[in-house]
Amino acid sequence: MPPVITGLERFINDSDVQNLIKGNVGLLCHSASIDRNYTLSVFHLQKILGGRLKKLFGPQHGLVTDVQDNMVESKDYLHPFFKLPIHSLYSQTRIPTDEMLKGLDTIVVDLQDVGTRVYTYIHTLTLLMEKCREKNIKVVVFDRPNPVGGMMVEGNVLEKGFESFVGRHAIPQRHALTIGEIARLAQRSFGADCDLEVVSMLGWKRNMFFHETGLPYVLPSPNLSSPESTYVYPGTVLFEGTNVSEGRGTTRALEIIGHPKIEPFGFCQRLEKRILEWKIEGVRVRPIIFRPTFHKFHDVSCGGLQIHPTAPLRFQSWRFGQMLARAFFEELGSDFEWSKKPYEYEFTRLAIDLINGTDKVKKWCETDGQLNSLIKIEQLGRDEYLNKRESILLY
Repeated sequence: MPPVITGLERFINDSDVQNLIKGNVGLLCHSASIDRNYTLSVFHLQKILGGRLKKLFGPQHGLVTDVQDNMVESKDYLHPFFKLPIHSLYSQTRIPTDEMLKGLDTIVVDLQDVGTRVYTYIHTLTLLMEKCREKNIKVVVFDRPNPVGGMMVEGNVLEKGFESFVGRHAIPQRHALTIGEIARLAQRSFGADCDLEVVSMLGWKRNMFFHETGLPYVLPSPNLSSPESTYVYPGTVLFEGTNVSEGRGTTRALEIIGHPKIEPFGFCQRLEKRILEWKIEGVRVRPIIFRPTFHKFHDVSCGGLQIHPTAPLRFQSWRFGQMLARAFFEELGSDFEWSKKPYEYEFTRLAIDLINGTDKVKKWCETDGQLNSLIKIEQLGRDEYLNKRESILLY
């Protein structure tokens, strides 16, 4: 199978793509914005555009992807090596200001997304597009693979009234789009109708997961340490809305889930039975005891599991995550809690409802817990989304 050529690599090697980048330029990127030789896109834009590259922008976790967690902000600064101003789009504002955009004609977006609605990079993109429409600035997106493939759509569509920085638009949790396709969807259906150009990939197929692309993996945020962590993330991210550890403070965050009051071996045996009952394929669970070095249960031993996706193309990670949440709810009883801490600049609504994009899933977990009921919730808004999605696909 030929390797995948990213939008960045097409820009590097194709003068026609280079000619799309007009005037003074800003670049929104991060540490995963690399070519197959691990070279940052900033180097290539400086080499090709020269002095026309005027500014850099960073998303959540910062331009250099060093910032760990929810609502930990990055500051604006002058990069000591590239000698360019860096503007944080995860600080006092998530929306670019007029001053940030002053003097720019084009903004290039080169971000590695992970295919899940709550991952904030797509919302940074659409806020940028809306502002660039207002300022008559062109947006050029260098497309990159969706690590969890472009075929399986999972989870309920975001319900009106549950919008936040982890869910701005009516899309499902696992949306099965590349970041370039998200930009096209936002332009056509969600009011972000700026002057947009998507530099598509060559060789990417919708059934590809990241390990099949031939591209190097660099973690797009500090707690997605491997391609496997992106495969489970559509389901395990919901534990950010609970008092169950999602493995932050371990070397395999979001693959490891647990709580101090769980006995892991019996718990995993019961889970395996439920996995069979729910007909969830392509995953194995392994009982473990782990001790986080920071975050929830810092320096406290937790019992739980590591999730091993054995056949990612068949693994319904969102459904598995909801099943797992119900299992912890039953196992822990009164020791299970929904987090009441502020989450992504929301101070009154529960994090779990923002993550799920509805309160129906939380209520399902607390009451019914049956697969058929969850499927009914998952289908809400699905047909409308799929119709919109079909019209903007690039691959």
